[in-house]
Order: sequence, then C-alpha cells, then structure tokens
Amino acid sequence: MIAPIPTLDNKKIYFASDFHLGVPDHAASLVRERRIIAWLEMVRHDAHSIYLLGDIFDFWFEYKHAVPKGFIRLLGKLAELRDAGIPIIFFTGNHDMWMFDYFPTELDIPIYREPQRLQVGDQTLLIGHGDGLGPGDHTYKVLKKFFNSKVCQWAFARLHPNLGIGIANLWSRRSRISNSEGDETFKGEAGEYLWVYCTEQEKVSHHDFYVFGHRHLPLDLRIGDRSRYINIGEWVHYQTYGVYDGRQVELKEFKA
Repeated sequence: MIAPIPTLDNKKIYFASDFHLGVPDHAASLVRERRIIAWLEMVRHDAHSIYLLGDIFDFWFEYKHAVPKGFIRLLGKLAELRDAGIPIIFFTGNHDMWMFDYFPTELDIPIYREPQRLQVGDQTLLIGHGDGLGPGDHTYKVLKKFFNSKVCQWAFARLHPNLGIGIANLWSRRSRISNSEGDETFKGEAGEYLWVYCTEQEKVSHHDFYVFGHRHLPLDLRIGDRSRYINIGEWVHYQTYGVYDGRQVELKEFKA
C-alpha cells in the first residue's frame, strides 16, 4: 500500500504510462524519449510526485548483472528528479513486468505489480497499469501467471542477453502498439474491461478516481454518481497524461 498523503501543498500528482520505448525502431523511440524528457522537465516545477503506470519500456528484463541497452536519457532524468527530492513510483506493465531491483536500488524508485490504493487528504484513488483486470482476455491472464512465475524468469535468465533480448525485440515488433495507427476506438462502457473492473471495485470499496493505463485510449468515464475512471492513454500516438490537484484528475496532452 502506498503511504497516505495528507496534503499536496498546492502541488500536483502526475500520471503517465505506455511510453513503449524501443518501438517501432530506435530512431522513432529516441524522438519519443526526448519528448518524454521535455514533459518531465515541464512537470518537475509543480510535481508533488510522478506515477509511471507501466509499459514504459516495450521490453525490459533484468539479468543479474545486465539491463537492456538504451533509454539512458530517461534513466538519467529520473535519477535527476529523484535526487531533487521528487517521489517517483513505478507500476510494472505487461511489457516490463520483468523488473526487479534495478530501479529501487539505482534510482530509489519503488515498484508495484498490482493496483494500489492511494489516500490523498479525504479522497482515494486506485492506481495501476490495468493488464489482466476485468472480464475476458483469459489467454493473457494464463500467460501472465506463467511469465510472472519464478520458473519462467529463471529459464529466460539462462539465455545470453544477445539472444534473450533479441527474441524479445522480435516479439515486440508484433505487438499492437507497434502495428497500430492510433485507431483504438471506444467500445462502449460494457465493452471496456477496465471500466467494468472499476465498477465492480466500486461496489466493494469507494474510490473517487480509478487511474489506469494499458488501454492505449484516453478515457474519462463516470462510475455511478461519485467516481470516475481515467485511462491516461499512451505516448506513441497521443502524448496524454493525467494531473491530480487534490480534488480532480484531468486528462491533458503534451504538446512540445
């Protein structure tokens, strides 16, 4: 559970997800990485904290003595922000679930793998990446359990990084974010699995806001009369992010 925040002291909490750094190729990823750095530099001036909600990298696996090559600009900026005292919280997604101790040890950035409840003053938020939640997608849910197993992680770690990361990069090129043209469409509330999940959660325990990524489509939907489901979209096509000022969560688009 994330520690409660009594007050934001006139600052804001920022949410971003699904940068998918690494795809569709190095050149396009580098342009996107520079844009993300510009966004981080912009928000640092009034950021209470920054929540990265998964799939920041299109692939990540931490070997005992090695991490994937690249992304040095983002890693350096995150280190700079942490050294400046800005809390950064990382949620793993389905593309970067194989993160272990590198971010906590090297960057002092905690990692969460499941949705977490955040109390800010008298409001509560439920925050996470969003993969495998809600009805449907049974094949992925089985695969997720396998990929998260110690057996799978041990077996992959036996591959030389040149081979293991090479296989993963080939797989990434087949992902929906690599092959889409930004044509994600709203499926209606009943067809939006994360909205269904949030609606079911609301029946159990009230949250003022549900903030997730994964869907690749910016959404702001009502849940009853008291709650909202916010999906903060992605950065390959939209460059959208969320801002919470202690009372409301607002979707915004970064325009560099």
